Amino acid sequence: MNEEKKVLGILGGMGPLATVDLYKKIVLLTAAENDNAHIHTLIDSDTDIADRTAAILSGGKDPLPELLKARDNLVRAGAECLIMPCNTAHYFLEPLREGCPVPFLSMLDAAAEAAAVKYPGKTGVILATRGTLATGLYGRTLEKHGVPFFEPSEEEKDVLMHLIYDIVKASRPLGEGIPLFRELLRGLKKRGADYFVLGCTELPILAMEVPQEGPFIDATLELARAAIRACGYAVEERDVKP
Repeated sequence: MNEEKKVLGILGGMGPLATVDLYKKIVLLTAAENDNAHIHTLIDSDTDIADRTAAILSGGKDPLPELLKARDNLVRAGAECLIMPCNTAHYFLEPLREGCPVPFLSMLDAAAEAAAVKYPGKTGVILATRGTLATGLYGRTLEKHGVPFFEPSEEEKDVLMHLIYDIVKASRPLGEGIPLFRELLRGLKKRGADYFVLGCTELPILAMEVPQEGPFIDATLELARAAIRACGYAVEERDVKP
């Protein structure tokens, strides 16, 4: 491998399907003509990591020790750049960066930068877990990049939590959640949303089923692009839904 190329480490398992979605997008977006031209990627799909939203909102088990363990496993295995396909887990990003000998990218920054470029002056709405929304992580990041936004109502947050936990994380058929998701998106558009920031890695999996209800900023997709560039590869600009 060229010395300029970096080995990528994915700290996953939050959840497993979201981890698969990120890696698939990395493969699809990497400009590569054969197997050898793709990124050497290490994946730790650590399903022992405690629920991030429960830890933030209700004093649930602290996920940081297991996050640090997975981080160190990836670095010991040879990872030279780290990413994490879980927006809520970015509440712990700074502790994960402390003492980390390799770059650890932020999917929140990747999403906010894309929103600023693609929809300047337009208003986005953050679709995320209650844990992510409670931390203000996305709000502060979008403000930093000059992106206007608003958050869902309490009732809309309940719908999002149901879709994330009871449909996608529970591996239920996606069709069970699509009518409710479509209704949610249309209601948010009536309230002034020009586009949707998919600030939970389960939501792009649902959004792929209703691309016509967008537009969407897919944080997973933007993280994939950022990771490809950070590892010294070129991004193939192709249409990957949403």
